[in-house]
Formats: sequence, C-alpha cells, structure tokens
Amino acid sequence: MIDVELLGVHQVIQNAPVIVLRERDGLRRLLPIYIGDPEARSIQLAVEGVEPQRPLTHDLILDLLGALGTDIDEVLITDVVDGVFHAQLVVRTRSGAVNVSCRPSDAVAVAVRCGARIRCAESVMDIAGREATSMSIQDDDSDSDDLDVDDLSEGDESELLGEFRDFIENINPDDFKP
Repeated sequence: MIDVELLGVHQVIQNAPVIVLRERDGLRRLLPIYIGDPEARSIQLAVEGVEPQRPLTHDLILDLLGALGTDIDEVLITDVVDGVFHAQLVVRTRSGAVNVSCRPSDAVAVAVRCGARIRCAESVMDIAGREATSMSIQDDDSDSDDLDVDDLSEGDESELLGEFRDFIENINPDDFKP
C-alpha cells in the first residue's frame, strides 16, 4: 500500500467533481477519482474546516463509531474494476480491525474529518495513477525548466494546478480502464 494525501476537489468535465490524491513519497503520482456532488461538497467543507449546523452523513458515521467505542484507523483505496474504484474503512475495535467496504469518496470524506491515513494499493496507482514528479513550467528567464513539485513557489503551484486542471478537463473515463 502507498500513502497518499488529498490534493483537493475539482469540478471538471461537465461539472463532474474529481478528487485528486497524490503519493506522499516515491514518484508522487496523482490519482484522480470521479465522485458525486454531495460527497465533493462534504469533502470540501471538511477541508475548509466548516462546521455544518447539523451533522452530515460522514459526521454521523464518525459520531456513531465514537459512540460505539471504535474509530477509523485508516482508509484504503483497494481496487479499480472497469473504471470503478473500491475502498475500505479500517475500523479499530476492541477485538481488532474490521474492514468495511465503501466508495472512495466516502472513505476520503471520513478520513479528512478524523485525520485518518489514506493509503492506495500499488496496483490501483499503476492502473489509474498519472506521473507528477516534474512538469515543464515556462518562466520569463528561460525557455523551459523541469521543476520538482516540492520546489514550487505559490505562484508556480498555481500555474501547475492550472495545467493539471487542463489535463483533468481532457481526461476520458476510459483512460482508467486496464
């Protein structure tokens, strides 16, 4: 399993929301996953630290688990079959860990709320991941430079996100099929 982090939620093709996960180490590949509007809103609210007046479904899940004396250990993106991603919540109980099947969007929404680690199967990243170790960025002083993602300034990062958004807008869901 590969440790990944949430880069953000973006509206792309025909207003279809996509979450973008990035490898924390190694190649730092990107993993875009299309999700539903309600899950996108839920994740974005959690990322922004917005407390809703009433609990959302993902808040309810965590409240219920807490009331039962359990919590989320980690979330796993486990498989991609015919372009459909699969995930699991790893729930820590008194008697051990229990894996609960769920959608990646729900897994990420829960993870963002409770600070759980997000991990992805190597096979999923191999099938659906996109290389992101460096990009060509134009600047005023040179024709083209390869810059490491970690070395980007805030302005460069904004430009990189713009280029990534262009990439996402031209993605075809069939690109994720083996």
